[in-house]
Amino acid sequence: MAGVLAVHADESAFQASLTPDVAYKSRDTTINGFAVNLWGENEQHSFNLGIVNGSVGDSVGCSISLVNYAETYTGAQFGVVNYSSKGFIGFQGGGVNVANDTTGVQIGVVNYTESLKGVQIGLANIVNDNGWFDEFPNKLAKGFVFVNWSF
Repeated sequence: MAGVLAVHADESAFQASLTPDVAYKSRDTTINGFAVNLWGENEQHSFNLGIVNGSVGDSVGCSISLVNYAETYTGAQFGVVNYSSKGFIGFQGGGVNVANDTTGVQIGVVNYTESLKGVQIGLANIVNDNGWFDEFPNKLAKGFVFVNWSF
């Protein structure tokens, strides 16, 4: 049927959750649209608003909450704590931003990543694997106050 949006059984345009197991849609449902969560945990391709937003798999979108956590995330996270266990592409803004592999911008009080292709702005900015500063000057520290970068 032309012009009709098809939604598969494991996908939903909306999610509302109290916890990952007490929710409108199960945690193995991909959310393609909007989620409002006290604590939610789904693969996301959506806008997420809540207290704790958890994203599994390869998620995309915008998450706004006190705590955002993800496996692989592309988009924007705004929260007191933002965490990505595998990879992050986009913008993290909050008190503490942590990602394993970051491409983009982290702005916060404390920013940490294993590897960075981008910029960190904050009071403490740490890139564990920052080749840009390996021997400059005489093994300069991997962390900086105010700004850190690697391209």
